[in-house]
Amino acid sequence: MNTTAMPPNPTVLLVDDEPDILELLEMTLIKMGMEVDCANGVQAALAKLARKNYDLCLTDMRMPDGDGLQVVQHITQHNLDIPVAVITAHGNMENAISALKAGAFDYLNKPVSLSQLRALVKSALNLPKNANVVISDKILLGHSPAMQRVRDLIGRVARSQAPVHITGESGSGKELAARLIVQSGARSERPIVAVNCGAIPENLMESEFFGYRKGAFTGADKDRDGFFQAAHGGTLFLDEVADLPLTMQVKLLRAIQEKKVRKVGATVEEAVDVRIISATHHDLAERVKEGKFRQDLYYRLNVIPIQMPALRELRSDIPDIAQQTLLRLRGEQAVQFSKDAVIALQNYTFPGNVRELENVIERALALCEQNVITVSDLHLSPSERSSPDQVMSDSVRPPAGRYSLPDFLDEVERQALLAALEQTTFNRTAAAKRLGLTFRTMRYRMERLGIKAPEDNGDED
Repeated sequence: MNTTAMPPNPTVLLVDDEPDILELLEMTLIKMGMEVDCANGVQAALAKLARKNYDLCLTDMRMPDGDGLQVVQHITQHNLDIPVAVITAHGNMENAISALKAGAFDYLNKPVSLSQLRALVKSALNLPKNANVVISDKILLGHSPAMQRVRDLIGRVARSQAPVHITGESGSGKELAARLIVQSGARSERPIVAVNCGAIPENLMESEFFGYRKGAFTGADKDRDGFFQAAHGGTLFLDEVADLPLTMQVKLLRAIQEKKVRKVGATVEEAVDVRIISATHHDLAERVKEGKFRQDLYYRLNVIPIQMPALRELRSDIPDIAQQTLLRLRGEQAVQFSKDAVIALQNYTFPGNVRELENVIERALALCEQNVITVSDLHLSPSERSSPDQVMSDSVRPPAGRYSLPDFLDEVERQALLAALEQTTFNRTAAAKRLGLTFRTMRYRMERLGIKAPEDNGDED
C-alpha cells in the first residue's frame, strides 16, 4: 500500500512563455495550496532548477528559447527527484510521446482542462520518493540478468503515468508485472481494472469500455459506467490488446489521446483520469505490418515496452522459483523436492512458463508419497526436456539493452558451473574435473555465485 502523503506546502515550477496561461495555472495551483514559481522560458527554468528543489514541474513544449523536452531531459540527466509534466498543443501527440519516453511523468493537452490538471498534480505529489518493487514469489525471484532488468524497469516506470506495453509468452507473468507497476506507484490505492480484450463480443465493445445512457439501445434500462469510468483515478489493464477489432482501436485511440470518453447514447464527453497498461503475447509490430493493428494506436500504447522473459531463459532461477511456489502451494504439508526433481525442472523448457510450473507442482503435490516430490511425480513431457548442453546454449546469450559486462560474465560462469554439476548429479569433484578446475577453485566459484549443492556426493576437500 502506498502511504506517501502529499508534502506540506508543495512547491511547483511552471514554465511557459505565455503570461495568460502562466497566470491561470498559477491561480489554480495556489488555490490547491501550492507554492508556485514561474519561468517564462527554458533557460529561466533551468536556472531555477539549479537553485531550488521542487515537488513538481509543469512545462509548455514550445517556447522561443527552446522546448519543454530540454527541461525534461535536464531533470532526468541530473537525477532530480522531480516529476515533470508537459503541456502539448492540441492534436500533437508526437511531442507528448517524446516527452514521456524522455522521462516525463504525464502530459496535458491545450486548452488545459483544470479538472485534468488537478488530477495530474495530485497523482504527481503522491508519488513515493523511491519506488520499491514488490517482490513476488511467482515471477520476480531470481538473480538472472533478465529478471534484474525487469525489476529495474518496473521500478522506474512505476513513477510515471506513461502507457506501458508488456510483451511475453503466455504464462510469463504479464498481468502480475502490470500489478507490480501499479503497487509501486502513485495509483496503488486506486482501482486497477483488468480487461481481456479477446473475451468481449465486438458488438458490445463500445458499451463495455465507455458505458451507456439509459435508452441508448434495447435493454439499456439505466445508465451504466464502462471500464474507463470504473478505472477513473486508477489503471486500466488491457490484456491481449492485439485482439481488439480495428473499429474499436479507433475509439480507444481517441480516448487515450483526449483523456475523454463518451457513453453510448450520450451527447457530451466526460474526462477520465486513467493510466493505460497493455499486454499481449502477439508481436504488435508484426500485426501493424499485416494491417491488423493501427500504427498510431501501437505508438500510443508502446511508449514504454517491457519484455517478460520466458521461464526457460531463467534456468538458474528455476530452483528458487520452484521452491517458493512449492512453499506457497503445500500449505501445512512438509513436502520437499528430491534433488533429481530439481534438476529435472531446471532442464525442462516450460512452454507454458510460470503458469505451467505452478500446474506441474500442484499436480505433483497430489501424487507424491512420503512427502518427497520425485521426477516421476512431475510428469514432465519428454519432448520438452533439454540436455545440460542445451541449457548452456539457451541461457548464455548477450544481454539485451544496457547491462554491465561483469554481471553478464558472472551469468555465463554460473550457467557453465550449473551445467557441469547437473551432468555429474551435483558431484563437485567430478564437475570440477569436467571444467578443468581444482576442487577448491570449484567450491570458491560456487560460493561467490551463490550456487548451493543439495548435498555432498563423494566430494573431497
